[in-house]
Amino acid sequence: MTQATSTQNPTVISGLSSSKPKPVGLEILNLESQAYDRALSCVHCGLCLPVCPTYTQNGLESDSPRGRIYIMKGLADGMIEPNENVLKHLDLCLDCQACETICPSGVVYHELLEDTRAKLKPRRKFTFTHKLVQGIFLHIFPHPFRLKLTLLPVRIMQKVGLWRILMRSGLTKMLPSQFQKMQQMLPEDGPLWETGLEAYYPAMQNLVEGKPRAKVAMFPGCVGSVMYQDINRKTIQLLTHLGCEVVVPRQATCCGAIHHHAGEDKGARDFAKANINAYFNVKNLPDFIVNNIAGCGAGLKEFGHLLKNDPAYAEKAAAFASKVRDVCQLIDELNPPPPTHPVKKTVTYHHACHLLHAQKAGDPPLRLLRRVADLKVLPLQEADFCCGAAGTYNLTEPEMAMQLAERKIRHIQETGASIVVMSNLGCAMQIASEAKRLGVKLTTEHPVEILYQAYLGH
Repeated sequence: MTQATSTQNPTVISGLSSSKPKPVGLEILNLESQAYDRALSCVHCGLCLPVCPTYTQNGLESDSPRGRIYIMKGLADGMIEPNENVLKHLDLCLDCQACETICPSGVVYHELLEDTRAKLKPRRKFTFTHKLVQGIFLHIFPHPFRLKLTLLPVRIMQKVGLWRILMRSGLTKMLPSQFQKMQQMLPEDGPLWETGLEAYYPAMQNLVEGKPRAKVAMFPGCVGSVMYQDINRKTIQLLTHLGCEVVVPRQATCCGAIHHHAGEDKGARDFAKANINAYFNVKNLPDFIVNNIAGCGAGLKEFGHLLKNDPAYAEKAAAFASKVRDVCQLIDELNPPPPTHPVKKTVTYHHACHLLHAQKAGDPPLRLLRRVADLKVLPLQEADFCCGAAGTYNLTEPEMAMQLAERKIRHIQETGASIVVMSNLGCAMQIASEAKRLGVKLTTEHPVEILYQAYLGH
Protein backbone atom coordinates (compact mmCIF):
# COMPACT_ATOMS: atom_id res chain seq x y z
CA MET A 1 0.00 0.00 0.00
CA THR A 2 1.24 3.47 -0.79
CA GLN A 3 1.49 5.71 2.23
CA ALA A 4 -0.08 9.05 1.42
CA THR A 5 1.08 12.47 2.44
CA SER A 6 -1.58 14.55 4.14
CA THR A 7 -2.87 17.49 2.15
CA GLN A 8 -4.78 18.97 5.08
CA ASN A 9 -4.29 22.44 6.55
CA PRO A 10 -1.36 22.17 9.02
CA THR A 11 -3.48 23.93 11.63
CA VAL A 12 -5.96 21.08 11.42
CA ILE A 13 -3.57 18.14 11.40
CA SER A 14 -1.37 19.32 14.24
CA GLY A 15 -3.36 17.31 16.77
CA LEU A 16 -6.55 17.40 18.79
CA SER A 17 -6.98 19.11 22.13
CA SER A 18 -9.62 18.74 24.81
CA SER A 19 -10.07 22.51 24.76
CA LYS A 20 -11.43 24.23 21.70
CA PRO A 21 -8.87 26.38 19.86
CA LYS A 22 -9.65 29.99 19.10
CA PRO A 23 -11.61 30.25 15.81
CA VAL A 24 -9.97 32.06 12.93
CA GLY A 25 -13.05 34.05 11.98
CA LEU A 26 -14.97 31.23 10.28
CA GLU A 27 -18.45 30.05 11.23
CA ILE A 28 -18.40 27.36 13.93
CA LEU A 29 -20.24 24.09 13.27
CA ASN A 30 -22.04 23.39 16.53
CA LEU A 31 -21.84 19.62 16.89
CA GLU A 32 -23.51 17.78 19.74
CA SER A 33 -21.14 17.48 22.68
CA GLN A 34 -21.18 13.69 22.41
CA ALA A 35 -20.29 13.84 18.71
CA TYR A 36 -17.52 16.35 19.40
CA ASP A 37 -16.11 14.06 22.10
CA ARG A 38 -15.91 11.30 19.48
CA ALA A 39 -13.29 13.40 17.69
CA LEU A 40 -11.31 13.90 20.87
CA SER A 41 -11.09 10.13 21.36
CA CYS A 42 -9.00 9.73 18.20
CA VAL A 43 -5.27 9.26 19.01
CA HIS A 44 -4.19 9.41 15.34
CA CYS A 45 -2.62 5.94 15.47
CA GLY A 46 -3.44 5.23 11.81
CA LEU A 47 -4.80 1.71 12.32
CA CYS A 48 -7.92 2.83 10.46
CA LEU A 49 -6.00 3.65 7.29
CA PRO A 50 -5.53 0.12 5.86
CA VAL A 51 -9.18 -0.83 6.49
CA CYS A 52 -10.69 2.30 4.91
CA PRO A 53 -11.92 1.56 1.36
CA THR A 54 -11.52 5.11 0.06
CA TYR A 55 -8.05 5.63 1.55
CA THR A 56 -6.75 2.32 0.23
CA GLN A 57 -8.26 3.16 -3.14
CA ASN A 58 -6.81 6.64 -3.66
CA GLY A 59 -4.17 7.02 -0.92
CA LEU A 60 -5.37 10.43 0.28
CA GLU A 61 -5.12 11.15 3.99
CA SER A 62 -8.11 13.45 3.57
CA ASP A 63 -10.15 10.41 2.51
CA SER A 64 -9.23 8.36 5.57
CA PRO A 65 -11.16 8.24 8.86
CA ARG A 66 -8.32 10.01 10.64
CA GLY A 67 -8.19 12.74 8.02
CA ARG A 68 -11.94 13.21 8.06
CA ILE A 69 -11.91 13.50 11.85
CA TYR A 70 -9.41 16.34 11.48
CA ILE A 71 -11.74 17.97 8.98
CA MET A 72 -14.85 17.56 11.14
CA LYS A 73 -13.17 18.86 14.27
CA GLY A 74 -11.77 21.78 12.26
CA LEU A 75 -15.30 22.58 11.07
CA ALA A 76 -16.62 22.34 14.61
CA ASP A 77 -13.89 24.66 15.88
CA GLY A 78 -14.31 27.22 13.12
CA MET A 79 -10.81 26.48 11.80
CA ILE A 80 -11.85 25.17 8.39
CA GLU A 81 -14.13 26.68 5.80
CA PRO A 82 -16.80 24.23 4.55
CA ASN A 83 -15.96 24.72 0.87
CA GLU A 84 -16.75 22.19 -1.84
CA ASN A 85 -13.29 20.62 -1.71
CA VAL A 86 -13.57 19.98 2.03
CA LEU A 87 -17.13 18.69 1.75
CA LYS A 88 -16.15 16.30 -1.04
CA HIS A 89 -13.92 14.41 1.38
CA LEU A 90 -16.85 13.94 3.76
CA ASP A 91 -19.22 13.00 0.93
CA LEU A 92 -16.80 10.36 -0.30
CA CYS A 93 -16.97 8.48 3.02
CA LEU A 94 -19.00 5.27 2.70
CA ASP A 95 -19.86 5.25 6.42
CA CYS A 96 -19.02 1.53 6.34
CA GLN A 97 -17.73 1.68 9.94
CA ALA A 98 -14.75 -0.59 9.29
CA CYS A 99 -12.66 2.01 11.13
CA GLU A 100 -14.77 1.51 14.25
CA THR A 101 -14.11 -2.23 14.25
CA ILE A 102 -10.33 -1.71 14.20
CA CYS A 103 -10.14 1.43 16.40
CA PRO A 104 -8.30 0.80 19.72
CA SER A 105 -9.74 4.00 21.22
CA GLY A 106 -13.39 3.14 20.59
CA VAL A 107 -14.08 6.14 18.37
CA VAL A 108 -17.73 6.01 17.30
CA TYR A 109 -16.92 7.57 13.96
CA HIS A 110 -20.31 7.20 12.30
CA GLU A 111 -22.10 9.32 14.92
CA LEU A 112 -19.57 12.11 14.40
CA LEU A 113 -19.90 11.88 10.61
CA GLU A 114 -23.69 11.77 10.59
CA ASP A 115 -24.04 14.67 13.02
CA THR A 116 -21.59 16.71 10.92
CA ARG A 117 -23.50 15.96 7.73
CA ALA A 118 -26.79 16.92 9.38
CA LYS A 119 -25.38 20.23 10.63
CA LEU A 120 -23.84 21.02 7.24
CA LYS A 121 -26.96 20.21 5.21
CA PRO A 122 -28.71 23.62 5.56
CA ARG A 123 -25.55 25.46 4.47
CA ARG A 124 -24.88 23.50 1.32
CA LYS A 125 -25.71 24.42 -2.26
CA PHE A 126 -26.79 21.53 -4.46
CA THR A 127 -27.17 21.18 -8.21
CA PHE A 128 -30.56 20.51 -9.77
CA THR A 129 -29.54 16.89 -10.51
CA HIS A 130 -28.47 16.34 -6.92
CA LYS A 131 -31.76 17.77 -5.62
CA LEU A 132 -33.71 15.53 -8.00
CA VAL A 133 -31.78 12.42 -6.92
CA GLN A 134 -32.22 13.33 -3.25
CA GLY A 135 -35.93 13.82 -3.88
CA ILE A 136 -36.17 10.27 -5.22
CA PHE A 137 -34.22 8.95 -2.23
CA LEU A 138 -36.24 10.78 0.38
CA HIS A 139 -39.74 10.79 -1.11
CA ILE A 140 -40.01 7.64 -3.27
CA PHE A 141 -37.59 4.96 -2.01
CA PRO A 142 -38.90 4.91 1.58
CA HIS A 143 -42.53 4.48 0.46
CA PRO A 144 -43.29 1.09 -1.16
CA PHE A 145 -46.53 2.24 -2.83
CA ARG A 146 -44.81 5.21 -4.49
CA LEU A 147 -41.87 3.04 -5.52
CA LYS A 148 -44.13 0.41 -7.09
CA LEU A 149 -46.05 3.13 -8.91
CA THR A 150 -42.79 4.63 -10.21
CA LEU A 151 -41.55 1.24 -11.38
CA LEU A 152 -44.81 0.21 -13.05
CA PRO A 153 -44.05 1.73 -16.51
CA VAL A 154 -40.61 0.10 -16.45
CA ARG A 155 -42.08 -3.27 -15.48
CA ILE A 156 -44.59 -3.02 -18.33
CA MET A 157 -41.80 -2.23 -20.81
CA GLN A 158 -39.82 -5.18 -19.46
CA LYS A 159 -42.76 -7.55 -19.93
CA VAL A 160 -43.34 -6.53 -23.55
CA GLY A 161 -39.64 -6.38 -24.47
CA LEU A 162 -39.34 -2.60 -24.93
CA TRP A 163 -36.98 -2.14 -22.00
CA ARG A 164 -34.27 -4.31 -23.57
CA ILE A 165 -34.57 -2.36 -26.83
CA LEU A 166 -34.23 0.90 -24.91
CA MET A 167 -31.12 -0.37 -23.12
CA ARG A 168 -29.51 -1.43 -26.39
CA SER A 169 -30.26 1.91 -28.04
CA GLY A 170 -27.70 3.67 -25.88
CA LEU A 171 -30.10 6.51 -25.06
CA THR A 172 -29.62 5.98 -21.33
CA LYS A 173 -25.97 7.03 -21.71
CA MET A 174 -27.26 10.57 -22.14
CA LEU A 175 -28.58 10.55 -18.57
CA PRO A 176 -26.59 11.91 -15.60
CA SER A 177 -24.36 9.25 -14.04
CA GLN A 178 -26.64 8.84 -11.01
CA PHE A 179 -29.61 7.92 -13.22
CA GLN A 180 -27.48 5.61 -15.35
CA LYS A 181 -26.56 3.79 -12.16
CA MET A 182 -30.21 3.54 -11.13
CA GLN A 183 -31.26 1.88 -14.37
CA GLN A 184 -28.19 -0.38 -14.25
CA MET A 185 -29.17 -1.65 -10.78
CA LEU A 186 -32.79 -2.36 -11.66
CA PRO A 187 -33.44 -6.13 -11.84
CA GLU A 188 -34.32 -7.24 -15.37
CA ASP A 189 -37.53 -8.92 -14.28
CA GLY A 190 -40.08 -8.71 -11.51
CA PRO A 191 -43.82 -8.65 -10.84
CA LEU A 192 -45.85 -5.80 -12.27
CA TRP A 193 -47.13 -5.04 -8.79
CA GLU A 194 -45.54 -6.74 -5.78
CA THR A 195 -48.13 -7.95 -3.26
CA GLY A 196 -47.81 -7.35 0.47
CA LEU A 197 -47.28 -9.81 3.28
CA GLU A 198 -49.93 -11.30 5.53
CA ALA A 199 -50.24 -9.88 9.04
CA TYR A 200 -49.77 -13.21 10.87
CA TYR A 201 -47.93 -16.50 10.29
CA PRO A 202 -48.21 -19.29 12.90
CA ALA A 203 -45.28 -21.46 13.91
CA MET A 204 -45.38 -24.66 11.86
CA GLN A 205 -42.74 -27.06 13.18
CA ASN A 206 -39.97 -27.44 15.79
CA LEU A 207 -42.17 -26.21 18.63
CA VAL A 208 -40.95 -26.44 22.22
CA GLU A 209 -43.47 -28.27 24.43
CA GLY A 210 -46.16 -27.34 21.94
CA LYS A 211 -45.32 -23.64 22.02
CA PRO A 212 -43.47 -21.40 19.57
CA ARG A 213 -39.77 -20.88 20.21
CA ALA A 214 -40.26 -17.12 19.89
CA LYS A 215 -42.71 -14.46 18.78
CA VAL A 216 -41.04 -12.51 15.98
CA ALA A 217 -42.11 -9.25 14.39
CA MET A 218 -40.86 -9.08 10.80
CA PHE A 219 -39.47 -5.83 9.40
CA PRO A 220 -40.21 -6.00 5.63
CA GLY A 221 -38.23 -2.92 4.54
CA CYS A 222 -39.21 -0.38 1.90
CA VAL A 223 -37.06 -1.00 -1.20
CA GLY A 224 -36.63 -4.62 -0.07
CA SER A 225 -40.38 -5.24 0.05
CA VAL A 226 -40.63 -4.12 -3.57
CA MET A 227 -37.45 -5.53 -5.13
CA TYR A 228 -36.87 -8.66 -3.03
CA GLN A 229 -40.19 -9.60 -1.48
CA ASP A 230 -39.45 -13.26 -2.25
CA ILE A 231 -36.62 -13.08 0.31
CA ASN A 232 -39.11 -11.77 2.88
CA ARG A 233 -41.47 -14.66 2.15
CA LYS A 234 -38.69 -17.22 2.42
CA THR A 235 -37.53 -15.60 5.65
CA ILE A 236 -41.00 -15.99 7.13
CA GLN A 237 -41.38 -19.60 5.93
CA LEU A 238 -37.95 -20.44 7.32
CA LEU A 239 -38.74 -18.89 10.70
CA THR A 240 -42.15 -20.58 11.00
CA HIS A 241 -40.52 -23.89 10.02
CA LEU A 242 -38.01 -23.38 12.83
CA GLY A 243 -40.75 -22.81 15.38
CA CYS A 244 -41.28 -19.03 15.36
CA GLU A 245 -44.60 -17.23 15.31
CA VAL A 246 -44.29 -14.27 12.93
CA VAL A 247 -46.28 -11.05 12.79
CA VAL A 248 -45.89 -8.25 10.25
CA PRO A 249 -47.19 -4.94 11.68
CA ARG A 250 -49.33 -3.14 9.11
CA GLN A 251 -47.97 0.26 10.06
CA ALA A 252 -44.31 -0.73 9.61
CA THR A 253 -42.47 1.85 7.55
CA CYS A 254 -38.96 2.76 6.37
CA CYS A 255 -36.18 2.40 8.95
CA GLY A 256 -35.07 5.98 8.19
CA ALA A 257 -31.49 5.06 7.28
CA ILE A 258 -31.70 6.86 3.92
CA HIS A 259 -32.67 10.08 5.69
CA HIS A 260 -30.16 9.64 8.50
CA HIS A 261 -27.19 9.13 6.17
CA ALA A 262 -28.31 12.10 4.04
CA GLY A 263 -28.28 14.44 7.04
CA GLU A 264 -32.09 14.55 7.26
CA ASP A 265 -32.28 13.70 10.94
CA LYS A 266 -35.81 14.94 11.51
CA GLY A 267 -37.13 12.57 8.85
CA ALA A 268 -35.11 9.73 10.37
CA ARG A 269 -36.53 10.44 13.83
CA ASP A 270 -40.08 10.56 12.43
CA PHE A 271 -39.64 7.13 10.85
CA ALA A 272 -38.16 5.80 14.09
CA LYS A 273 -41.17 6.99 16.10
CA ALA A 274 -43.61 5.55 13.56
CA ASN A 275 -41.94 2.15 13.71
CA ILE A 276 -41.79 2.13 17.51
CA ASN A 277 -45.52 2.88 17.59
CA ALA A 278 -46.21 0.14 15.04
CA TYR A 279 -44.15 -2.62 16.65
CA PHE A 280 -44.95 -1.82 20.26
CA ASN A 281 -48.67 -1.79 19.47
CA VAL A 282 -48.48 -5.45 18.50
CA LYS A 283 -50.55 -7.49 20.95
CA ASN A 284 -48.14 -9.21 23.31
CA LEU A 285 -44.84 -7.52 22.57
CA PRO A 286 -42.60 -9.53 20.24
CA ASP A 287 -39.50 -11.22 21.60
CA PHE A 288 -37.52 -10.07 18.58
CA ILE A 289 -37.79 -7.64 15.66
CA VAL A 290 -36.17 -9.43 12.73
CA ASN A 291 -34.92 -8.13 9.40
CA ASN A 292 -33.00 -9.62 6.46
CA ILE A 293 -31.36 -6.43 5.11
CA ALA A 294 -28.19 -5.43 6.93
CA GLY A 295 -28.63 -1.73 6.13
CA CYS A 296 -32.13 -1.73 7.61
CA GLY A 297 -30.97 -3.65 10.67
CA ALA A 298 -28.24 -1.11 11.33
CA GLY A 299 -30.78 1.69 10.92
CA LEU A 300 -33.20 0.06 13.37
CA LYS A 301 -30.45 -0.33 15.95
CA GLU A 302 -29.76 3.41 15.71
CA PHE A 303 -33.20 4.29 17.13
CA GLY A 304 -31.83 4.53 20.65
CA HIS A 305 -29.21 7.04 19.52
CA LEU A 306 -31.58 9.01 17.30
CA LEU A 307 -34.16 9.48 20.05
CA LYS A 308 -31.90 9.63 23.10
CA ASN A 309 -32.97 13.23 23.82
CA ASP A 310 -36.69 12.65 23.28
CA PRO A 311 -38.35 12.20 26.70
CA ALA A 312 -41.40 10.51 25.18
CA TYR A 313 -39.45 7.97 23.12
CA ALA A 314 -35.92 7.56 24.54
CA GLU A 315 -36.73 4.56 26.72
CA LYS A 316 -38.93 2.85 24.13
CA ALA A 317 -36.33 3.46 21.43
CA ALA A 318 -33.62 1.76 23.49
CA ALA A 319 -35.96 -1.17 24.17
CA PHE A 320 -36.82 -1.40 20.47
CA ALA A 321 -33.15 -1.44 19.43
CA SER A 322 -32.39 -4.20 21.96
CA LYS A 323 -34.92 -6.48 20.25
CA VAL A 324 -33.56 -6.01 16.71
CA ARG A 325 -31.92 -9.08 15.15
CA ASP A 326 -30.67 -9.99 11.69
CA VAL A 327 -32.46 -13.16 10.59
CA CYS A 328 -29.23 -15.20 10.67
CA GLN A 329 -28.36 -13.78 14.08
CA LEU A 330 -31.77 -14.82 15.39
CA ILE A 331 -31.61 -18.33 13.94
CA ASP A 332 -28.11 -18.74 15.37
CA GLU A 333 -29.36 -17.64 18.82
CA LEU A 334 -32.31 -20.05 18.69
CA ASN A 335 -29.89 -22.90 17.93
CA PRO A 336 -32.33 -25.02 15.88
CA PRO A 337 -31.60 -28.60 14.78
CA PRO A 338 -29.22 -28.92 11.81
CA PRO A 339 -30.75 -28.75 8.31
CA THR A 340 -31.46 -32.11 6.71
CA HIS A 341 -31.32 -31.30 2.99
CA PRO A 342 -27.92 -31.05 1.22
CA VAL A 343 -27.25 -28.01 -0.98
CA LYS A 344 -24.69 -28.87 -3.64
CA LYS A 345 -23.24 -25.46 -4.38
CA THR A 346 -19.85 -23.78 -4.28
CA VAL A 347 -20.11 -20.22 -3.01
CA THR A 348 -18.06 -17.45 -1.46
CA TYR A 349 -19.28 -15.03 1.20
CA HIS A 350 -19.10 -11.22 1.22
CA HIS A 351 -19.54 -9.48 4.57
CA ALA A 352 -22.09 -6.68 4.42
CA CYS A 353 -20.56 -3.71 6.25
CA HIS A 354 -23.78 -2.90 8.09
CA LEU A 355 -23.94 -6.43 9.48
CA LEU A 356 -20.25 -6.98 10.24
CA HIS A 357 -19.19 -3.52 11.41
CA ALA A 358 -22.39 -1.69 12.36
CA GLN A 359 -24.25 -4.59 14.02
CA LYS A 360 -21.22 -6.66 15.03
CA ALA A 361 -23.05 -9.76 13.78
CA GLY A 362 -20.81 -11.01 10.99
CA ASP A 363 -20.27 -14.54 12.30
CA PRO A 364 -23.83 -15.99 12.46
CA PRO A 365 -24.41 -16.27 8.67
CA LEU A 366 -21.13 -18.15 8.19
CA ARG A 367 -21.82 -20.43 11.16
CA LEU A 368 -25.22 -21.34 9.70
CA LEU A 369 -23.88 -21.88 6.18
CA ARG A 370 -21.19 -24.22 7.50
CA ARG A 371 -23.93 -26.46 8.91
CA VAL A 372 -25.39 -27.07 5.44
CA ALA A 373 -24.38 -30.42 3.97
CA ASP A 374 -22.54 -30.36 0.61
CA LEU A 375 -22.27 -26.55 0.63
CA LYS A 376 -18.70 -25.46 -0.07
CA VAL A 377 -17.86 -21.94 1.13
CA LEU A 378 -14.62 -20.61 -0.34
CA PRO A 379 -12.66 -17.86 1.46
CA LEU A 380 -12.81 -14.40 -0.10
CA GLN A 381 -9.93 -11.94 0.05
CA GLU A 382 -11.05 -8.61 1.55
CA ALA A 383 -14.40 -10.17 2.37
CA ASP A 384 -14.89 -7.43 4.97
CA PHE A 385 -14.23 -4.54 2.55
CA CYS A 386 -17.14 -2.46 1.32
CA CYS A 387 -18.40 -3.27 -2.19
CA GLY A 388 -19.37 0.37 -2.82
CA ALA A 389 -23.11 0.01 -2.24
CA ALA A 390 -23.30 1.70 1.19
CA GLY A 391 -27.00 2.52 1.11
CA THR A 392 -27.46 5.14 -1.61
CA TYR A 393 -23.73 5.87 -1.91
CA ASN A 394 -23.43 4.02 -5.23
CA LEU A 395 -25.96 6.48 -6.66
CA THR A 396 -24.43 9.64 -5.19
CA GLU A 397 -20.75 8.69 -5.70
CA PRO A 398 -20.93 6.32 -8.71
CA GLU A 399 -17.26 6.62 -9.69
CA MET A 400 -15.80 5.48 -6.35
CA ALA A 401 -18.60 2.93 -5.98
CA MET A 402 -17.68 1.48 -9.37
CA GLN A 403 -13.99 1.22 -8.44
CA LEU A 404 -14.80 -0.59 -5.20
CA ALA A 405 -17.20 -2.95 -6.97
CA GLU A 406 -14.55 -3.84 -9.55
CA ARG A 407 -12.13 -4.58 -6.72
CA LYS A 408 -14.69 -6.78 -4.99
CA ILE A 409 -15.63 -8.65 -8.17
CA ARG A 410 -11.97 -9.27 -8.98
CA HIS A 411 -11.51 -10.97 -5.60
CA ILE A 412 -14.70 -12.98 -6.10
CA GLN A 413 -13.41 -14.22 -9.44
CA GLU A 414 -10.15 -15.26 -7.78
CA THR A 415 -12.07 -17.70 -5.55
CA GLY A 416 -13.41 -19.60 -8.55
CA ALA A 417 -16.98 -19.43 -7.20
CA SER A 418 -19.78 -18.17 -9.45
CA ILE A 419 -22.13 -17.54 -6.52
CA VAL A 420 -21.51 -14.88 -3.88
CA VAL A 421 -23.66 -14.86 -0.74
CA MET A 422 -24.38 -11.72 1.29
CA SER A 423 -26.89 -10.46 3.85
CA ASN A 424 -27.76 -7.12 2.30
CA LEU A 425 -30.02 -6.11 -0.57
CA GLY A 426 -27.86 -3.10 -1.46
CA CYS A 427 -24.73 -5.25 -1.77
CA ALA A 428 -26.59 -7.75 -3.94
CA MET A 429 -27.85 -5.07 -6.33
CA GLN A 430 -24.45 -3.38 -6.48
CA ILE A 431 -22.39 -6.51 -7.13
CA ALA A 432 -24.89 -8.05 -9.56
CA SER A 433 -25.24 -4.87 -11.62
CA GLU A 434 -21.50 -4.20 -11.75
CA ALA A 435 -20.75 -7.81 -12.68
CA LYS A 436 -23.21 -7.49 -15.55
CA ARG A 437 -21.54 -4.26 -16.68
CA LEU A 438 -18.16 -6.01 -16.66
CA GLY A 439 -19.49 -9.09 -18.47
CA VAL A 440 -18.76 -11.33 -15.47
CA LYS A 441 -21.14 -14.26 -14.91
CA LEU A 442 -21.98 -14.01 -11.24
CA THR A 443 -25.03 -14.87 -9.15
CA THR A 444 -25.86 -13.25 -5.84
CA GLU A 445 -27.79 -15.07 -3.11
CA HIS A 446 -28.99 -14.26 0.37
CA PRO A 447 -28.12 -16.71 3.20
CA VAL A 448 -31.88 -17.16 3.67
CA GLU A 449 -32.16 -18.66 0.18
CA ILE A 450 -29.58 -21.34 1.00
CA LEU A 451 -30.99 -22.03 4.47
CA TYR A 452 -34.48 -22.23 2.96
CA GLN A 453 -33.25 -24.97 0.60
CA ALA A 454 -31.38 -26.73 3.38
CA TYR A 455 -34.32 -26.79 5.83
CA LEU A 456 -37.35 -26.98 3.56
CA GLY A 457 -35.82 -28.92 0.66
CA HIS A 458 -36.86 -26.57 -2.16
